[in-house]
Amino acid sequence: MTYLFDPLVPRPIDLPTEVPLDGEPSADRLRALDEAKVFAAPADPADRPAWRERLHAWREDARTRHGYRGAVYEHPGAAWAARCHTVAQVWLWDELLYSFDEHRFTPERFLADARERFGGLDAVVLWHAYPVIGLDDRNQWDHYRDVPGLAGPGGLVEALHRAGLHVFVDYNPWDVGTRRGADDVTELASLVADLDADGVFLDTLKKADPDLVARLDAARPGVVLEGESKLAVERIEDHATSWAQFFADSPVPGVLRAHWYERRHMQHHVRRWHRDHSEELQSAWLNGVGVMVWEVVFGVWVGWSPRDAATVSRMTAVQRAAGDLLLDGEWTPLAELAPEAEAAGVYASRWELDGLTLWTLVNRGEADHTGPVLAPGDGARAPGGTLVDLTGGGRAEAGHVTVPGRGVAALLHVADGAPEPEWLPGLLDLLAAAPHDPDARFRHRLAARLRPAAPETGAAGTPATNGPDPDAAVVPAGPYVLTVRYRARETGMYQGAPYVDEWKPLPPRLHDARTLQRDGALAAPVAVAASEATNAEFAAFLDATGYEPAFPHRFLAHWEDGRPAPGTEDEPVSFVDLDDARAYCAWRGGRLPTEDEWQLAGEAGGLRRGTPAVWNWTESEHSDGRTRFVMLKGGADYAAEGSEWYVEGGRHAPDRSVKLLLPGLGLARGATVGFRCAWDLPDTDLPGTAPSASAPERTGEVVA
Repeated sequence: MTYLFDPLVPRPIDLPTEVPLDGEPSADRLRALDEAKVFAAPADPADRPAWRERLHAWREDARTRHGYRGAVYEHPGAAWAARCHTVAQVWLWDELLYSFDEHRFTPERFLADARERFGGLDAVVLWHAYPVIGLDDRNQWDHYRDVPGLAGPGGLVEALHRAGLHVFVDYNPWDVGTRRGADDVTELASLVADLDADGVFLDTLKKADPDLVARLDAARPGVVLEGESKLAVERIEDHATSWAQFFADSPVPGVLRAHWYERRHMQHHVRRWHRDHSEELQSAWLNGVGVMVWEVVFGVWVGWSPRDAATVSRMTAVQRAAGDLLLDGEWTPLAELAPEAEAAGVYASRWELDGLTLWTLVNRGEADHTGPVLAPGDGARAPGGTLVDLTGGGRAEAGHVTVPGRGVAALLHVADGAPEPEWLPGLLDLLAAAPHDPDARFRHRLAARLRPAAPETGAAGTPATNGPDPDAAVVPAGPYVLTVRYRARETGMYQGAPYVDEWKPLPPRLHDARTLQRDGALAAPVAVAASEATNAEFAAFLDATGYEPAFPHRFLAHWEDGRPAPGTEDEPVSFVDLDDARAYCAWRGGRLPTEDEWQLAGEAGGLRRGTPAVWNWTESEHSDGRTRFVMLKGGADYAAEGSEWYVEGGRHAPDRSVKLLLPGLGLARGATVGFRCAWDLPDTDLPGTAPSASAPERTGEVVA
C-alpha cells in the first residue's frame, strides 16, 4: 500500500522550531515561538550565546503577555509533580500488576520489576477502559468504579501510595456513546475524589477546560493535570505537567519550550512505538525533565532495551538527588565544552546553585568519548574545589570523563568553601550499584512469542451425556485456509506490535480494514453448535452441577434472584467469562470452538444467531506474559457510536475477528458476549441429523 506520508519520520508538527537570530526580537517573532514543541539549537557554537539570549527574551515577553503567575506550582498538593521524573503507563490488567490465577492485584511484583530495571518509578497512570470500551454500554467511569480492590483501604491505589508513588487516572473525552451518567466534569471530579487520585491524564486532549480544572481542584486540591502533546503557553499556568509525546529534537539538542517557560513544569518524553529511546532520553537529561516508561502499549509488548532501562535508572538517581539544582539552579543549555568533546558530538546543560555546578552530558555520536569535556576557561577546570564524575563513580581528574556513545554522563563540581551536598555519598553508592553492562546484567524474562493461557478445569458434577446438538454444524477434518478480516487497532492482532519505530500512526495505518491469512488442519471433524447457549440451558447446568465461579463478580448480573428474567429464557446467556463458558461446555461433553472452527462453521452457513445477537467467546486465549487476549466472533446488536476508539459493534460476517484484551476480577463478563459449544468427533460419529459443512440446513437466522 502506498501512503501519503512516511510513518518512520516525524510529521511537520513534531519537528523542532527554528529560533531566528538575525535582527531584533520583534513582537511577532517572539509570539511565533509560542507554538514550538522544542526550540531547535544552532549547530555553530558561535551562535549559541545569541540563541540563549533570544530564549530568555521570549520567556520574559511570553510571561508578560500571558500575565503568568504560576499559582498551580505554589500549591502544596501539586509540588510533587516538579520532581516526577518517571511515570509508567500501566494497563490495569498487566500480568505484572494483576494475577489471573490469584484474582488479585500484585503491586509488589510490578514495583519490584520497576526497581530492578528502571531504578523505581515516581508515578503510574492506571489505564483502564481503552481499548476494551465500547464492547457494551459500560462507560469509562464504570471501568474504574466496577473494579473490586481498586479504591479504599487495602486497595491498589492505597498500595501504590504506600510505596511512594503518585497515581494518575485516565480521562477519555471521546467517550460519548456509552451509558450516560452525570456530565463528564462531575463524573471525573467524583472519581478523582473517590479514588484519591493525584493526577489526571488527558487522553487526546492537550489541555483541560478551565471549568474542569476548577472542579477537579475542588474535588482534590492540588490535583495534577497532564495533557497529551504540546501544551499551549497560556495553560502552563494551570497544568503542572505535560505529555511530551512524539517530540522530535534538532541534531544539536534543543530546549523544551514548556519547561523553559516554567522550570517547575514537568514533561515526560515518550515515543511509544520506538525500540531505541536514546534520543528522547538525551533530551530529557539535558532539559532536566522526565520520561514515560510505556512497555505494554494498549496490550502490545514494546519493551525497553536493557541499555535504555539502565540509562533511566542512572538518570533518575541523579535527578532525584540533585532536584534543587535542576529546579532552582541557573540553567545554561548547550554550555560551552572542550573542543574535543564538541567534535565528538558531546553536549551539556550546566546547572549552578550555592557553590554547586552540575553538568548533564550526552553523546550524540556512536563511539564513546573519553577525555576532557569542560571548556578550558570553565571555572571548574581551575585549581580548587572538587570535581566528581557522578556516573563514573569518582573524581574527574582534569575534567576527564567518559560519555558513552548514544549515552549520558554527569559531572558535579563543589566549589572551595561550599559544603559537600548531603546527598552525594548516597548517590555515588547508588550509581556504583547500578548496572554499567546492562546487556550482561539484565535479560528480559518474558517470552516474546504468544502462548496459550492454560484454561481452568471444568465444572464439578456429572457431565451431561447429550453430546453434540442434533443440528450442530460439522466442520470436516483436513487442511484449511482462512481469510480473516479485522480493523487495524493499536492492539494489533496475533503478530505482536502493529507499529515499529513509527511516530504517530495515522489512517490508513490506523482504523483501516485489513485482512490476514490463517491456515491449519483439523485432525478430526468438529461439531459446532448451531446456536449460542441460552439462559435456560445455563440455568440447567447450574442446577445439575452447582457450579460457582472462582471469582463471581458480575456473574449472570442480568438474572433476577439467581434465575433468568421472565421472557429471557431463550436469549443467549451473557455475563459469563471464558471459564464459565468452558465449564458449561465441559458439562455438555464438549469445549469452546477455536476461532478458526467458529469461522469455518459460520462460512459454511451452519450457525444461527440468537436475539439479541452477542459476540461469541472462542478458545483462543493467549498471553505474552504481560497481556492476555482472546478473539471474539460474530458481532453483537449493540454498537457504541460517536468515536473510532470504541470496539466495533454490530453484527459481522464469520470472517471478522476482534482482538479483546482480557480484564480480570469479573470485568470480562458483560451484556454483549456469549458462547456456543463445540465437540470433537470421530469420523464415524457424525450426528445423524446434523447438516454437513458443505450442505448446511438453513434454519433460523444464519450468520452473515
